[in-house]
Amino acid sequence: MLKTFSEEFLIRSYQADVTNHITPSAILQIMQEMAGAHAEMLDIGRSVLLNHNLVWILTRVEVQMDRYPTAGETLYVETFPMPNRRWFFPRYFIFRDGSGMQIGCAGSLWALLDVTSRRMSKPDPVMHMLPDNSDLTAPMGLPATVEEIAIPPVTAMLLPQYTDLDVNGHVNNTRYIDWCCNALGIDTMKQYCLSRFVLNFNQEILPGQAIRTELHRQGDAFSFSGFEGDTRHFDVGGMLTPRA
Repeated sequence: MLKTFSEEFLIRSYQADVTNHITPSAILQIMQEMAGAHAEMLDIGRSVLLNHNLVWILTRVEVQMDRYPTAGETLYVETFPMPNRRWFFPRYFIFRDGSGMQIGCAGSLWALLDVTSRRMSKPDPVMHMLPDNSDLTAPMGLPATVEEIAIPPVTAMLLPQYTDLDVNGHVNNTRYIDWCCNALGIDTMKQYCLSRFVLNFNQEILPGQAIRTELHRQGDAFSFSGFEGDTRHFDVGGMLTPRA
């Protein structure tokens, strides 16, 4: 059984921002593709789970980056699952540059979603298919809970667009960090990178749902949340670090 999965990626110009560094959302996209590919190898990927009316959904993720590679660089990524926590499945990622030096890591929590009910499903269908990785060492702890910064927010309204949606019919997890970076603004993202960012997904966002966003920033710390009425759909938080 394939305990870990590794792949290398050449960072393309379309994955880079105005500073020529890979965007946070591109990192999440790579993680998403890696998780999906490894799941397929373990026979618990989308093609198999749909036969049981199930899909994987991401519920929480935390990324820590010491350095963001630039377009033209090669990024080596290793991923592996760890023993499940009741209905949640931890999966970790390690990022290395062309010299093999670790430049970042990430932790994520996944769950099974019933496509019809849009509710979480018990983990039983995949439990026996996961490798025993209890002998591996996670590069970080479980993804954190976003703490909202207690200052008045800057608010805006967002309506999901065509490019926000994925094959599951809801806003893709990678889009929330794009929304956050856009809220932080061009000047901020030119001067700073997200040395750490955390996303908590509380409820999916479907087409037609008008989302009120709230950006809180205090110094280098920020939090960014999305609501429909009083219902909290997502939270993003993290730290800004001046670009070298």
